[in-house]
Amino acid sequence: MIILDHEQGSPEWLAARLGKPSASMFSKLITATGKPSSSADGYINQLIAERLTGQSEPFYVTEWMARGTELEPEAREAYEFISGNDVIETGFILDTGFEYGCSPDGLIADQGGLEIKCPAPQTMVSYLRDNQVGVKKYWQQIQGCMWISHRKWWDFFAYHPEMPHVLVRVERDEDYIAKLAEEVTKAVEVILNQVEKLK
Repeated sequence: MIILDHEQGSPEWLAARLGKPSASMFSKLITATGKPSSSADGYINQLIAERLTGQSEPFYVTEWMARGTELEPEAREAYEFISGNDVIETGFILDTGFEYGCSPDGLIADQGGLEIKCPAPQTMVSYLRDNQVGVKKYWQQIQGCMWISHRKWWDFFAYHPEMPHVLVRVERDEDYIAKLAEEVTKAVEVILNQVEKLK
């Protein structure tokens, strides 16, 4: 793996992930049950377009997404205090072929990683009522990050300043990762072939 230290959201970070499948979008390539996703073609077309134009697909930032970004440093400190783990912040992590990657919210030593969510109150309540709701929602992203960063486990941490936190340890699922790797590899092959044909 190749770790780039560009700040998430910076022009350098956007350039590094341009036209590459990224773990936060792996749900567009594979379902949580390991089946190919019906969204795959649209996502692949978007990535081909990014490579041809050299421009990232614009994404709309909701009020809660912006709030989550603002709260993330506070949430990371809370996680470190609660877990006793030191979090290493990173930018974009690429595979050795530079064709796909992930942007973890943190790496922990050489074994683990971290996914932080600072959701809207009603979403936080759904995570508190069933701590697997968030894990299931971000399953493809979490397993994808473990695959790309060669980690054994990943902590899902949901934080809201006025509610209890949710902390769930997620282990690697090798069977699922094999299916995920297959779908990502297929997508990369299509992207490279089409960009070569169309440019």
